[in-house]
Parts: sequence; structure tokens; C-alpha cells
Amino acid sequence: MTDSVVRFDRAGLRFGDRVLWEDLTTTVGRGEFLAVLGPNGAGKTTLLKVLLGAEALSSGTVTVGGQPPGRARRRVGYVPQQRAFDPDLPIRGRDLVRFGLDGHRWGVSLPGRAAQRRVDAVLAAVGATGFADAPIGSCSGGEQQRLRIAQALLAQPDLLLCDEPLLSLDPGHQQVVTALVDGCRREVGTAVVFVTHEINPVLPYVDRILYLAGGGWRLGTPSEVLTTATLSDLYGSRVEVFRVENRVVVAGAEI
Repeated sequence: MTDSVVRFDRAGLRFGDRVLWEDLTTTVGRGEFLAVLGPNGAGKTTLLKVLLGAEALSSGTVTVGGQPPGRARRRVGYVPQQRAFDPDLPIRGRDLVRFGLDGHRWGVSLPGRAAQRRVDAVLAAVGATGFADAPIGSCSGGEQQRLRIAQALLAQPDLLLCDEPLLSLDPGHQQVVTALVDGCRREVGTAVVFVTHEINPVLPYVDRILYLAGGGWRLGTPSEVLTTATLSDLYGSRVEVFRVENRVVVAGAEI
């Protein structure tokens, strides 16, 4: 983490009188894994939209790679919330992945062979070679999520945004998906901002946690943020945090 990929300076977002978060000042360093937690409606997905340039801050500033987010989109990979594909959709897994290379622009793309080599390499990296030529709608949820991650990684982004990538996945696939993301940031230094309700699968990999709730936020290492005192203060009511065999259990609040 020798330089900053993302920089927030007194950033805030509100809708009318409702404050999602404000006065957020922090950076996300190269190769850092930042998990974003909090209840529904706390502004987690909206924070990702800000980093994509799809939502404007109400106050303060944010940059991605030193630029406004809208100008840095080609440097950002994005794994959206999982939605099932139409079973009859006539697109192969490798076609979906290829969109991550040139689906965002008009004109001449990489020559066919060069692009194919890039696609094959990233498919192999996420363990998706065996179903790359199957219709995307016939793939399982875990297989589809591997393909989405491959698509997001294809352009070797400086920043990878993941919006609830573990939803609807069984524990085994949750571990696979999280390990894939962690491998990317370790191998090429991609910064990761990972929105999730499932903290335990990512806990071994997380550097810091940004916890959003009640219009406020807390930021720090897992041991600093995931405590009874910190979350009770953030929620304004008693929240109990237990640790059982390397797992974190939060009682009295939605995580």
C-alpha cells in the first residue's frame, strides 16, 4: 500500500434531510482490501456508485487515481450484485468476460488473437475454463460469479468494486469468490472495496472495515471496528459482538 488509489476528503452524501454519511476522510491504498459493512439503506451501494461516477457527493471530494471518478472508469473493475441470467440467453461465459475488455467502447478493439489470449488467461485464473463455452444462463450461481469477477479483472483495474458478491452463494462458493478477489489484489496490487453482509468469509483477508450506520461511520481494522463498544456507539443502542472460533457474531443490529 505505497500509494493511494482512492481519496475521500470530507465526503458526504445526503438525500433531502436524510444523511447517509458525511465528513468521510480516508484513502484506499494500492493492494488494500477494504470491507464496507452496515444495514440496508446505510449507503454502501451508493458509495460504490460515487466511486463509479454514477452518483455525486453532496459535500467534499473524492478521486480515483487522482482523477474525478467519472474520468477514471477504465481504471475501475466492477462486480455488481448477483442477478440470475435468462436461461435462454445466447451468450457464452467467455463472451460475457470479453465485454470487460472492449464492451465499453466503440471502434477498433484488440486484435482477435491478443484479446483471446487475455480472455483465456483470466478465465484460467478464476477457474472458469471448464464452463467458459457454456451458455451463461446454464451456469450455476457460483460459476456466474466467477465469470463476473473475470470480466471485472480482465482490464487489470487499479480499483475493484464488489457489491454484495457473496449473496445467494453457499459457504464453499463464498470462500472461492473471496479468495479470487484477494488473489488479484495480492498479485497485481489492485485496491478492493468490498460491500458485504457476510463478514466472516472475508475476515481473513480484510485490512480495514468501513462500517456505515445511522448516518455515521467508523473506520479501522476488524479488531478496532467489530467491538461491542464501537458498534453500540455507532448504532446508538446496545450491540453485542461475540467471537466464536474465529467467527464474528453481531447481535442486536443488522450487519
